[in-house]
Amino acid sequence: MEMYQVMAIIPAAGIGARMGSNKPKQFIDLCGKPILAVTLSHFQQCNLVDKIVVVVSKDDVDYCSREIVDRYKLNKVFNVIVGGKRRQDSVRKGLEAVDDLCRWALIHDGVRPLVTTELIEKVIKAAKKFRAVITGLPVKETVKELDDQSMVLRSVDRSQLWLIQTPQIFRFEDINLAHQKAIKDGWEEATDDAFLIEKMGIPVKIIEGEENNIKVTTPRDLDIARFLLSKKSA
Repeated sequence: MEMYQVMAIIPAAGIGARMGSNKPKQFIDLCGKPILAVTLSHFQQCNLVDKIVVVVSKDDVDYCSREIVDRYKLNKVFNVIVGGKRRQDSVRKGLEAVDDLCRWALIHDGVRPLVTTELIEKVIKAAKKFRAVITGLPVKETVKELDDQSMVLRSVDRSQLWLIQTPQIFRFEDINLAHQKAIKDGWEEATDDAFLIEKMGIPVKIIEGEENNIKVTTPRDLDIARFLLSKKSA
């Protein structure tokens, strides 16, 4: 089969319990399109992304293929596959579906619909210099460490603290091996894929992300995303 440079893996198998909706949050309307369709459109438009794998729950595969991929003509989508219980499981399944068909695996949350093609390109270009690249923003607020009684132990120096986003990009063989090793060695609750790469002892480069690149997990997030997208379209 054809070998690709960059394949994007988009985990979108969550149920969105915090959203309080009767449908998974990735399919909620965002200014006329489902959130996931908005997210995928940026990767569709990015010339440096060759193919896309979308990971959804078992019950949503047909719906996603029909109402997202086909309806919005997202012809870069290589496959729509069934995810797992956790984000970590869904990403692993996405990597298994890619099966060594690319040099770089770019991973992005399906419910971060305000990512820009500029940031996607920036991350991919950085990968040519660094082995693993993630995005984030420097912490602006004061940070304090607490004990189990919610009493302050100390103030933490925020100058070297960052809030992490996606997209994140890794050499395929690195991130695939990291996820397989996570199963074997019981590395649980990886909230992002860089966690597993760090456990492998591989250096990770962080570049500045975007303020608007929010993760839509609550009704308030959805309101903010709608405001930002409508403002951008105005």
